[in-house]
Amino acid sequence: MGRIGEGADLLFYEGLHGGVVTESNDVAKHVDLLIGMVPIVNLEWIQKIVRDTNKRGHNREAVTASIVRSMEDYISFITPQFSRTHINFQRVPTVDTSNPFSAKAIPTLDESFVVIRFREVKNVDFQYYLRMIDGSFMSRVSTLVVPGGKMGLAMELILTPLIRDLMERKTLANKQLDWMSDL
Repeated sequence: MGRIGEGADLLFYEGLHGGVVTESNDVAKHVDLLIGMVPIVNLEWIQKIVRDTNKRGHNREAVTASIVRSMEDYISFITPQFSRTHINFQRVPTVDTSNPFSAKAIPTLDESFVVIRFREVKNVDFQYYLRMIDGSFMSRVSTLVVPGGKMGLAMELILTPLIRDLMERKTLANKQLDWMSDL
């Protein structure tokens, strides 16, 4: 990873360990807005099998062995991060994914719902989201469900104001620092 440029206003990290906490590292404590993007596990395995066989040239047996080898890390390091996120977007197919090891294709967004869970996010206007996202509904007090094909719209509606708020708070903090440096 390269150095972050001076004056950078925002760091967007996409990867597996954005909220990891271990005995020696706590990445999550440095994150202002932690977003989880997680398919249900069978969908995740289907995606890996299809990607690794079609794009990386691996055979199904090698990919399956890789999945088995990674289970301890998956349980210990990957899944706990989703309990730390502010918002999770979890894709859930509406087609049969019961045996990911025999699947030939990845279910499409239109063959899915996206379960969006909010944790410790203030001022969530669920009624606005329900009006703006056709086919959406609430499954729990803090959980919005949207049709998979509306995931991009949902992300835009939900994340844009949160990122804008982060940037406004940064601007205010910088103004306070500038004011203090004049003393």
